[in-house]
Amino acid sequence: MKKNLSLVALVFCSILSAQSTWKADKAHSKVGFDITHLLISEVDGNFDEFEISATADDTFMNPSFDVSINTASVDTDNERRDGHLKSADFFDVETYPTMTFKTTSVEKTGDNTFNMTGDLTIHGVTKSVTLEGKVNGVITDQRSQKLKAGLKITGTINRIDFGVGEESAAIGNDVDLTINLEMAQK
Repeated sequence: MKKNLSLVALVFCSILSAQSTWKADKAHSKVGFDITHLLISEVDGNFDEFEISATADDTFMNPSFDVSINTASVDTDNERRDGHLKSADFFDVETYPTMTFKTTSVEKTGDNTFNMTGDLTIHGVTKSVTLEGKVNGVITDQRSQKLKAGLKITGTINRIDFGVGEESAAIGNDVDLTINLEMAQK
């Protein structure tokens, strides 16, 4: 019995030690979204200011993310629209300056794909959401000699569920997320 417990402890410790911290390389990452406008077109945008860290192994297939996004950094290439999005009508950035995401579980769905569930908080409302992840590859960076991972994370959320704006014929409720990340191992 004692040998079995020792073996379990050894395996558990080796799994924990294989995990490392990764940070998003902001120059090569983008937190983007798009939403339907007038039922006929899509408007896209992104958030310019964010902090994304993860704990993952060298294959990046079982990541645990911790994300913080500055809501005032919303950018749709239209100052007037961005000002409206920052107002109390939508993000209310003075009251809710950040949105956050924290992974609660990950399920491998393929050789380089996974579903990630986590708690997303926007506008003071926290909901569990599931996003799809794809690891595009992991390489050793020539400069740092550390690993870098490229990922694409996608999903759809309903803005009304988070109290961002009201029902409107002018804009859709569903917001498609596309997050392209280059993560650097620390």
